[in-house]
Amino acid sequence: MALVLLPGLNNLIEDISEEKKLPPAVVEAALREALLKGYERYRRTLYLGISEDPFEEDYFSNFDVGLDLEEEGYRVLASKIIVEEVESEDHQIALAEVQQVADDAQIGDTVVLDVTPEKDDFGRMAAATTKQVLAQKLRDQQRRMIQEEFADLEDPVLTARVIRFERQSVIMAVSSGLGRPEVEAELPRRDQLPNDNYRANATFKVFLKEVSEVPRRGPQLFVSRSNAGLVVYLFENEVPEIQEGSVRIVAVAREANPPSRSVGPRTKVAVDSVEREVDPVGACIGARGSRIQQVVNELRGEKIDVIRWSPDPGQYIANSLSPARVEMVRLVDPEGQHAHVLVPSDQLSLAIGREGQNVRLAARLTGWKIDIKNASEYDQASEDAVVSELIAQRQEEEALQAEAEARLEIEQAARAEEDARLRELYPLPEDEEGYYEDNGDVTADEPAMEAPEDTAQDTGEDTPEAPADEPAGVDEDGAR
Repeated sequence: MALVLLPGLNNLIEDISEEKKLPPAVVEAALREALLKGYERYRRTLYLGISEDPFEEDYFSNFDVGLDLEEEGYRVLASKIIVEEVESEDHQIALAEVQQVADDAQIGDTVVLDVTPEKDDFGRMAAATTKQVLAQKLRDQQRRMIQEEFADLEDPVLTARVIRFERQSVIMAVSSGLGRPEVEAELPRRDQLPNDNYRANATFKVFLKEVSEVPRRGPQLFVSRSNAGLVVYLFENEVPEIQEGSVRIVAVAREANPPSRSVGPRTKVAVDSVEREVDPVGACIGARGSRIQQVVNELRGEKIDVIRWSPDPGQYIANSLSPARVEMVRLVDPEGQHAHVLVPSDQLSLAIGREGQNVRLAARLTGWKIDIKNASEYDQASEDAVVSELIAQRQEEEALQAEAEARLEIEQAARAEEDARLRELYPLPEDEEGYYEDNGDVTADEPAMEAPEDTAQDTGEDTPEAPADEPAGVDEDGAR
């Protein structure tokens, strides 16, 4: 068969490569796959309305497409095995036929033949399939390259530029490094900061929250401005002591999107010093607040409390309620991590914070349940009685839970024992020795064959997926 000409093939590959930010070799491979799918569709359409499609899913596995970039065209090639008697013309060729052009041909050898159909015979349906599959393959390659480029980044914080808006999300352009092309990332509504002004071409520091591995129509990257990891990154870049390791961030609790508009964003950061002579809080704040001010500016005025971590839970809880002044911390239930904090009456509202924000963040930072009490009205005896009831209730719930888990384990063990006994009395066919070999099934020692690619009937369209849950990493309210 003659070469099927594709005028402008080289320009097409270059244009797609530049537009999709893909190497030319990747575009060529995608084009070959698309043309092969088109050929499959062409072969299948020959049986439409005449008989049932005789081709299995892997029927065309021995076919390939060769691109000729010099003459700008392509050929469909088929690898066929030389046999004495042909049973499948698409997979085999007779020895006598091959020996007409090659005397030394032998049975079992493989030859590659040109089976390219005429351009006019290719058909509109096959051409449409080629176009759809090419678009799909290019999208798949873009996803794969984005995943490889961003999945293993050492620095999860990127500089992003606003390019457009979709519903309540902001679509931003990000790059993984110098010289690398920009790709699109989505900043969902829940990950935006209320004080940010997302105007076109505005730049922001964002935390790379997720690299999607599922097919999507839109961006594969999801970034966040509300993630606690962004605060950690900003402090690491502004405080040399953190970079050197003499100061460490122990925990971060952040409320970037408060439940009420009357309450602004706020973050509490617990820091500790590895070297005794270094003040961790002073190092993070800097001279006249110069260091922390840089972090506040990047977060558009978000309030940040830097407190000193302590191995003593009582002292740590007292520090976490800063700027309120605490008189006493009573660890009423250490096992259940429940504490009563006594504060003067004039510090009560400050310790609780507007709509409970201060004590809520302190509880998240320390991991303790904190009850703020007025020191002048605190009745220790009655409070202890209430706490004793709570402790008894907690212990009872824990005992019931442990009992239920133990009962479940016993039931599972008994069920497994009964199944084993019944299987011994009434063995199943697959329990017989040699069952898998006789039936040609894959045994445990043989790897299962991978699923074949979609056939030519695939539309090439992506299936919309819901955004995935937030990945593990730096928790919004926990330690790094």
